[in-house]
Amino acid sequence: GWAGAGRVVLLAVLLCVCWRAAAERLRYAIPEELGRGSLVGPLARDLGLSPDELPARKLRIVAGDDKQYFTLEEENANLRVNDRIDRESICGAVSPCVLSLEAVVENPFDIFHVSVTIQDINDNAPQFDRELVTMEMIESTPPGTRFPLGIGRDPDIGVNSLQNYELTPNPLFSLLVTESPDGTKHAELVLEKFLDREKQRNHHLILTAVDGGDPVRSGTAQIRINVTDANDNPPVFTKEIYKVRLMENLPEGSLAFQVKATDNDEGTNAEITYSFSDVAKSIRQLFTLDPKTGDVKVTGPLDYEERKYYEVSVEGKDGGGLTAHAKVHIDIIDVNDHAPTLSLLPILNPIPEDAVPSTVVAVINVRDRDSGENGEVSCKMDGNLPFRLETSSENTYKLIIVSALDRENVSAYNITITATDHGSPALWSRTELALEVSDVNDNAPVFEEAAYSAYVAENNAAGALVLRVQARDADAGANGRVSYWLAGGSAGAAGAAPLVSVEARSGALYAQRSLDYEQCREFAVAVRAQDGGAPARSSTATVRVFVLDRNDNAPRVLWPAAGAAGGAAGAASAAAPFEVVPRSAEAGYLVAKVVAVDADAGRNAWLSYELVQASEPALFRVGLHSGEVRTARAVSERDAAKQRVVAVVKDHGQPALSATATLHVVLAESLQEALPELSERPAGAEAPAAELQFYLVLALALLSALFLLSVALAVLARLRRA
Repeated sequence: GWAGAGRVVLLAVLLCVCWRAAAERLRYAIPEELGRGSLVGPLARDLGLSPDELPARKLRIVAGDDKQYFTLEEENANLRVNDRIDRESICGAVSPCVLSLEAVVENPFDIFHVSVTIQDINDNAPQFDRELVTMEMIESTPPGTRFPLGIGRDPDIGVNSLQNYELTPNPLFSLLVTESPDGTKHAELVLEKFLDREKQRNHHLILTAVDGGDPVRSGTAQIRINVTDANDNPPVFTKEIYKVRLMENLPEGSLAFQVKATDNDEGTNAEITYSFSDVAKSIRQLFTLDPKTGDVKVTGPLDYEERKYYEVSVEGKDGGGLTAHAKVHIDIIDVNDHAPTLSLLPILNPIPEDAVPSTVVAVINVRDRDSGENGEVSCKMDGNLPFRLETSSENTYKLIIVSALDRENVSAYNITITATDHGSPALWSRTELALEVSDVNDNAPVFEEAAYSAYVAENNAAGALVLRVQARDADAGANGRVSYWLAGGSAGAAGAAPLVSVEARSGALYAQRSLDYEQCREFAVAVRAQDGGAPARSSTATVRVFVLDRNDNAPRVLWPAAGAAGGAAGAASAAAPFEVVPRSAEAGYLVAKVVAVDADAGRNAWLSYELVQASEPALFRVGLHSGEVRTARAVSERDAAKQRVVAVVKDHGQPALSATATLHVVLAESLQEALPELSERPAGAEAPAAELQFYLVLALALLSALFLLSVALAVLARLRRA
């Protein structure tokens, strides 16, 4: 069938036809046996796709057949032949021979149905099942008797199939060509004159079968006729044509049908032997004929999908050599013996979780080799999933999204699709499609707490860990990778260095410098957590830092005037002003009050006062919490005129810090009496005493002047009234 291949290739170019049958269906027609790479049609152009659109539209083809007969050219998406296309092996006697496929495009998604009609070429010559046919004719056979000859077979169809028979000229025989209901042509040999065995015992003829192709092809068979002695009665079949209906997949060994012939002769002339007279080898593999009983049994698999009809010629021969012939028409009845087959074409995998409903995820193609209801298939999807099967065409379904996807809840789907035919009992098959959901940045980081509190003791080292914040992001990859930044707060004044810093990866907050409770007792800072998506998402949390007090400040004496502060071992001393106490003072007389403060807080600022040194220890006492210096007893004449009192002020920190205050007390009834004592103060106190004496004298003079002025004004007032 490969002769004339060059002309076939030329025909491919001339016969390639494309037309639009509907809005979404394309039809092409090509001759069979085109070479690989031959053009079927400009698919992209016929679909209205420009070359610039092709990369984005992702044009693909899906064929329901196991064998991929067609392929798309990468550059311009022309449809070309991918494998040898033999119409006879694909479709047999079925006409027209159509191969169907789907063209899928994206952005937006659409499906176009493409059918390619395979046109027959005359690549097969007629052939006979037997090249030599031997026949026996009794010499008494009357003229007009017909004898079936071998059937010529031509796999081609139409005008390329077998059209006629020719017989070599012979005065004794002629050729009669008949046509059966299915269009098959049969050749019969017609006896024109009586035979005479004594004149010629054998006759040789040549039967030629010719088709109608261009050029014409033919096949021949040799016919040898042996003339035998007379046998009065030939066998007679009960029917000239037997019509049989058989279910496909009938078990081997089952009785298919029986033929029966009778002969009015007696003895061996009445013994009839049955045989297939003109049956193809492929049919002989399916049926056997019992030569004695005429029972025909099934010996091979009957498949409706491969062949729906058989025609068999049966011969009955008696013992005298006379024969009779009958034909058997066998119709194969379809049973539901093929489960549907599914082929998947994923369109979008993985699926972005923000894919909108109605987005096409995959295309499912369904095929069932059975016919009628047995070949009608419906598909369903198992489970309650955010997807739906939608019919695209008779054999094609689209898997589309029906509700929003969330990768954080479900990151992958295993979808089971079941195809069930409408036969009885129904057959089904299923396939699984694994779909993954890809992440998009749809979640902002979330802190474990909206507000954090941290406590840091003052005088900390620079770089000390304050607190570690943590935020989680439900997204994946870079979308879920969180980094931390300071977003503002009261952690530092404008233009000043911030008090804390945050590590971008861990979320740890570190003190930038030592903190001082007395300067800053608390502050707040906002920390922003930001993911690595594009665009990035973020959230903030407030961190409030409380500075804890340490006992790092000694008490400071405000009165008497404070000196330098001391530590736990040494105390600060205050300058020693004098206090005048009358000698008539009783116990509890308030001499002075020591006033002190502590910059610390809490227990570190709780102050207590003690008397640590005095000229007369029993004469004075200091209030533990008030700091009031009072006489412990009444002043006596024996007490020295000058007394020195030293008080210590201590806080309650650990360790405790302290300061001291010194008072000089003069026991005198009046200021004038005390002045001599004050003048005798030690040299170190002469300058302050002289200064104090000056102020006292000045104050006394002013008081005297005021008294005199008051008396004068009173006298003047009385005089005016008088």
